[in-house]
Amino acid sequence: MEGAGRRRIYLMRHGHVDYFAPGVTDPRTVPLTDEGREQAEAASGALRHIPFDIAVYSGLKRTRQTADVILAGHDAPPALIAAEGLEELKSGWLKATSREELAARLAYCFDGAEAPGACFLPDGETFAGAEARIRRALDDLLLRRVWKTALVVAHEGVNRIILGLACGGGLQTIAAFEQDLCCVNLIDVDVTPAEHGEGLQVERMVVKAVNITPYDFVKKGLSRSSLEHLFEIDFGVSRPPNRAAAADAGDGGA
Repeated sequence: MEGAGRRRIYLMRHGHVDYFAPGVTDPRTVPLTDEGREQAEAASGALRHIPFDIAVYSGLKRTRQTADVILAGHDAPPALIAAEGLEELKSGWLKATSREELAARLAYCFDGAEAPGACFLPDGETFAGAEARIRRALDDLLLRRVWKTALVVAHEGVNRIILGLACGGGLQTIAAFEQDLCCVNLIDVDVTPAEHGEGLQVERMVVKAVNITPYDFVKKGLSRSSLEHLFEIDFGVSRPPNRAAAADAGDGGA
């Protein structure tokens, strides 16, 4: 059957952005910084010999720009496809008095994602709802299009959920998947004819590689988490040590 066989997904997170840059009023519209473009150029060099049949981005500017840089290194790049189902998790609102406090609260935002009704920050999108829409976007990519190798540029939360689906652990596992800026994950997917009825089905997904950063392969300069990097802080460990303090609210917002 056409479309059956093994597919390979190069799943990336977008490059560095600055949510606190002057003039930024909507975090959905932030562009790549110079650092983000340099990260994407390093990834482009690493992926320059990969024959992408299809290239997908989340519909947001930062993923489009990252994908553009990646594909610029290819002689015959595929046209980019926007998949809005792969947009970042829709956050709620919280109050914080400083970057440090806001980052501390965000550091725990993926914990307990499997709990009934758990959401991405107060009043944000539920993790279960996000997982359902991301699964639909994946099904559209895998079962309704014919290709062998895909570039997919998305976001931290989206990638964590995709990796959770791929490893079979679901939402219970997503807190464990760090996604550094402009990282590359590699997932192989076996697609077979559906057992019942027409069409295709996903037989299995195998995670071949996680969180590769071509601009720093051994992560010597990546001692901070990606969240700490974005907020220009350093907790000294992967996350702030005091969960209770991280839950306190203040006056600012994000």
